[in-house]
Amino acid sequence: MIVATAECFTHGKIGREIHSFIQNYGGNLESKYLKDICKGENLDYIPKNLILSSGLFLPSIYSVKKILNVNPPEPNEVINGVKIYKEEEDKLVSTLMANGIRELLDVDIGIGTTAGIGKGGITISNSKLNIVTTTDVYADLRHLTDINLNYSELIFKRQESGIMKTLKIFLYLLNNDLDKIKQINNVNIIRK
Repeated sequence: MIVATAECFTHGKIGREIHSFIQNYGGNLESKYLKDICKGENLDYIPKNLILSSGLFLPSIYSVKKILNVNPPEPNEVINGVKIYKEEEDKLVSTLMANGIRELLDVDIGIGTTAGIGKGGITISNSKLNIVTTTDVYADLRHLTDINLNYSELIFKRQESGIMKTLKIFLYLLNNDLDKIKQINNVNIIRK
C-alpha cells in the first residue's frame, strides 16, 4: 500500500509522521503521534508493505496548480503567495489536493490538507472514497502577524488538531473501520 501527502497547514508533518512510523525511527526522528494513536485506539494493523511515496508541503496556489495539475478555485486572498480560503473552499481544495497527489503518483491513498479561515479542510482519498473533514480548531491565517493577538498559538493548535485527526482517520482506513471513522466529529464519507 502506497500513500502520498499534499499538505498546506500541516507543513508536511503528516507525511513525516507516516515515514517515521514506517521506518520505526527512534530518538529525535521517532513518530510523535502515530505510536500514541495506535496504543490509545488499540490499532494493531499497519500493513507491512506500507510505503510513503511523497510528503509535499504546498502552501501556494501556484504549486497546487503546477505540481498537482488541478484547477482549484481562486483563493479569497493570497498573502505572500499563500492561498487563503474559507472553510468550505478549504474542504473542496483539500479534496482536489488529495486526489491530485494520488493520481499524479499513482498511489493507493492521497492525503490533502489546507486551512485559511475557519477549521480548514482535510481529505483522505483512495479509489473508492473521499473522506472529508476539518480540524476541531477555528483560526484565521490572515491574523497571524497581528501583534496584539496571539494567533500563532491558535494556528499551531489548529495544525496539531489537523495532524491528529488525519492520522487517526488514516489508521482507521487502513484497518477498514468505517464505523469508527463515522464516529469522528464532522466527517463526511463520499463514495466515488
